[in-house]
Amino acid sequence: MAEIRALIVDDEPLARRGIRQLLTPFPDVRVIGECRDGREAMRALAGMKPDLVFLDIQMPGLDGMDVTRLRGTGRLPLIVFVTAHEEFAVQAFEAEALDYLVKPLSEARFRATMTRVLARFRAQTEGRIPVPTPAGELLLDAGEIDWIEAQDDHAEIHAGRHRYRVRQSLTEFESRLDPARFARVHRSAIVRLDHVRELREEAQETVVMLRDGTALPVSRRRRAQLKALLRQPSR
Repeated sequence: MAEIRALIVDDEPLARRGIRQLLTPFPDVRVIGECRDGREAMRALAGMKPDLVFLDIQMPGLDGMDVTRLRGTGRLPLIVFVTAHEEFAVQAFEAEALDYLVKPLSEARFRATMTRVLARFRAQTEGRIPVPTPAGELLLDAGEIDWIEAQDDHAEIHAGRHRYRVRQSLTEFESRLDPARFARVHRSAIVRLDHVRELREEAQETVVMLRDGTALPVSRRRRAQLKALLRQPSR
């Protein structure tokens, strides 16, 4: 698995040091920086582009929740909230954090969090997409995805008869999915190439027809690229 770049954000030096120490047994994780408040965190997120952030909720000035709102969940790395107060748990999970740690941090609880973190990154490496369901998180194989559509600040994954709503942008999906198997056909849709039945020219518009009967418009600038991809032998 590739190295995981971590950022620690907490206004307390002892808390930052404690997280560093707790990360020692995890060689796949490298701490690339520390921030003392939300403003420093905003700059670090833009410049350092970490994969994982341990984010304190209560800080002077911009707090952790402010950071997630200003940055936008679609542009955030994996977040683990850290706080001394349990009452923020609901807000943390509404912000789609992976986990929520209450100070003082115990080794056992931190290890459980890191097990989830490593599983998430391993799934991404293996081409599996974590999606929320009423029963918990499901790891969806990329080959199960038929197409993905943008819906405001979410995306909806179409996988057979199932639909999964996730808070990610299509640009993020585009960077994670195999470009030999998936293609962006429009600013609001990504399709799995072997789920395409045909391309149709309708009036002055190109439409891609999927095997399930779905018809999606193809933008002008993506038309030639899509035709070239469909002519290539499948892998």
